[in-house]
Amino acid sequence: MAFEYLKSLSGGVDKNIILEEMMLAHGEDVWNYAFFMTRKKELADDIAQEVFVRVYERLYSFRGEATVKTWLLTITRNLVKDHWRSAWIRKVIPFGLQTKDSSSPSAEVEAIGMLVEEEVWQVVLELPRKLREVLLLHAHHQLTHAEIAELLSLSEGTVKSRLFRAREKVSGLLNKEGKP
Repeated sequence: MAFEYLKSLSGGVDKNIILEEMMLAHGEDVWNYAFFMTRKKELADDIAQEVFVRVYERLYSFRGEATVKTWLLTITRNLVKDHWRSAWIRKVIPFGLQTKDSSSPSAEVEAIGMLVEEEVWQVVLELPRKLREVLLLHAHHQLTHAEIAELLSLSEGTVKSRLFRAREKVSGLLNKEGKP
């Protein structure tokens, strides 16, 4: 019933009341979905909060083409994807080198994380220009393959190939430096 199509697009009903109803009806679903995607409680909290901030800001952009729950979960998924894209280091560091986050990292864990990030940056900066450029445009600046291809006047296949080779080279260099 889409909250009576968002109370007939407010028709005198306060946005806060509509938002409160949404949060009561779907807040747990939004948080659970964010947690399922991220596996981190604090991040799920942040994402769920951001979902409802965005909903509040864009409440009347809801067109009623889907259920309110579907709309909220779509926003949640997009915010999680945005988080993954913004965490560029996850695109550079191979999966085997990542460490699981604890609920509250110690100073030692944070220091090691900063050292790893610095080491990754050093390795990335040592890559040949054509590999470094594609990797930085994709991982740090979050450009799509098509956008990178257009920017560098390359084919998407070439961009994908260079990105693969850059990741492989970073992984190899990090594994080589990590061995005694």
